[in-house]
Amino acid sequence: MAEKETPEQNQDQGQEQPQQPAQAPKAKSGSGMDQNVAGALCYVLGFITGIIFLLIEKDNKFVKFHAIQSIIFSLAVYAINFVVVGILFTSMMAGGFALLGLLSTGLTVLYVVLWIMLMVKAYNGEEWQIPVIGGIAKSMSEK
Repeated sequence: MAEKETPEQNQDQGQEQPQQPAQAPKAKSGSGMDQNVAGALCYVLGFITGIIFLLIEKDNKFVKFHAIQSIIFSLAVYAINFVVVGILFTSMMAGGFALLGLLSTGLTVLYVVLWIMLMVKAYNGEEWQIPVIGGIAKSMSEK
């Protein structure tokens, strides 16, 4: 039965231990937290947390971008849901309830997946842009 080698034994045999990469210090936001955490929190309660971080954050463009994108994304989701529910309500009379109910459920799943993805990307330090919305948010955050 072979014994497990300890790190000291590896060094005695001339083998170097792999070094952990040095991590750069994380940038802080105006709220005092790491910018990646603040960016992810911008999405937690949709436009509400987006507005809060937009008011708190004065200088950090990363957090401002995610706050603005969160606000616009949330408002777009509410607007699309309003239209779909309106169509759903009027189509109940015509028997289109099942089809539009399926559409509404599919859109909800899409929104939730995108919402989680946005939080994860922000937490990983990425400025991932939603088509159209991301471009608007980027230009507004750089002002």
